[in-house]
Amino acid sequence: MSKREVYEQKTEAILIPIMEKYGFDLWDVEYVKEGSNWYLRAYIDKPGGIMVDDCEVVSRELSDILDEQDFIDEAYILEVSSPGLGRPLKKEKDFARSIGEEIEIRTYRAIDRQKEFIGILKEFDKDTITIEYEDGETKSFERNNIALVRLAFDF
Repeated sequence: MSKREVYEQKTEAILIPIMEKYGFDLWDVEYVKEGSNWYLRAYIDKPGGIMVDDCEVVSRELSDILDEQDFIDEAYILEVSSPGLGRPLKKEKDFARSIGEEIEIRTYRAIDRQKEFIGILKEFDKDTITIEYEDGETKSFERNNIALVRLAFDF
C-alpha cells in the first residue's frame, strides 16, 4: 500500500466518527500533490447539501486529531468541502447511493465514435457499469475502459 493510500485510510478512519456525530456523509478523502504543495482533502455531504459552517466544524475537529496523531510526514494543506454537483463516483458506496441517478461516463477510447455517455445508473458490479438511456435502451461498460464516472448535472 502506498504512503498516499495509508494517509487516506487513516484520515477516513478519523473522519467516520465525526461524520456520524453530525449526520454527514463522507464522500471521499484524497491526498494529492499539486504543484509544490500536498493537499489532504475531505469531501463531505448531507441531505440538502453541505454548508460552509459544516465544513468549518469538520475541518477544526479533523485538524486537531491530525495534529495529535501526526502521521503525515510532509507539510500539507487541509481542505474540507462539498464534493460538488458533478461529483465523481469512485467507491462502491458511491455507486450504491447513486442507483437511479443520472450519471456521465467518459471512456478512454471511443465506443461507436463517442467517448461520453449519459444515462441513468441501473446497476454495477466490480467489472461493469450499466446505464439506461431515455428510450429505455441499456448499455454496459467495462470498468477498465472507463476514465471517469460522475453524477451528471443540467443547467
